[in-house]
Amino acid sequence: MKIRNRALHAGAAFGVALLALTGCSTGDTGGTNTQQEEPAAQVKEADSVTIEDAWVKSAVPGEMTAGFGTLENSSDQDVTVVSVESSASPDMELHETVENESGQMVMREVSGGFVIPANDHLHLEPGGNHLMLMELPEPVKAGEEVTFTLTFSDGSTLEFAAVVKDYAGANENYEGGHGDMDHGDMNHDDAEHSEH
Repeated sequence: MKIRNRALHAGAAFGVALLALTGCSTGDTGGTNTQQEEPAAQVKEADSVTIEDAWVKSAVPGEMTAGFGTLENSSDQDVTVVSVESSASPDMELHETVENESGQMVMREVSGGFVIPANDHLHLEPGGNHLMLMELPEPVKAGEEVTFTLTFSDGSTLEFAAVVKDYAGANENYEGGHGDMDHGDMNHDDAEHSEH
C-alpha cells in the first residue's frame, strides 16, 4: 500500500512539473514573438517628393525635347532620382548642362542621378538640369500632356503629368552625339553653344 502511494505521488509530481514546463514554454514563445515584431516601415523617397510647374517643350518626331519643373523634397533626408521613363520617348536620360573643355555649354547625362536636398528643391530648367526625351516617335504638341515616371535610389517611383508648351530657346548640343536641341536658357545669361 505504501509503495503504491509513493508511485502515485511520484506520478502526480511528475505531471505537475510537466504542466509547469509546458506553461513556461508557451509563455516564453509569446515573449519571443513580441520581441521579433517587424520595425515600422521606412518612408519611401518618392513619398516625400512633389513636382511643381511641370512642362515639356513641344517637338516633332525624330527630335529631342526636355521636361522641366521644380522637384520639392519635404523629408529630412536627401533623395536621389536615378532614372526617368515616359511613353512619349523610348530613350530618356537625366541631363545637366555644363561647360566643356572648350568653354562651350553642352548637355550630357548626369552621373549618379539628381540629388534633391533635404527640405529643399531642385529646379529642372532650360540651360540646367532637365529630363531628356530622345528619338521622339510621335509629335509632342502644345496643349497636350506627357506622363513621366521618376525612379528613386530606393526603388520607389513618382508619376506625374507635364503640360506641353511651345518654347523658342537657344540651341544646345548634346555631348553624347544625338545632335542639337532647341532647349533655351530661360532667365539665364546667353551662352555659347557647340555644333558637332
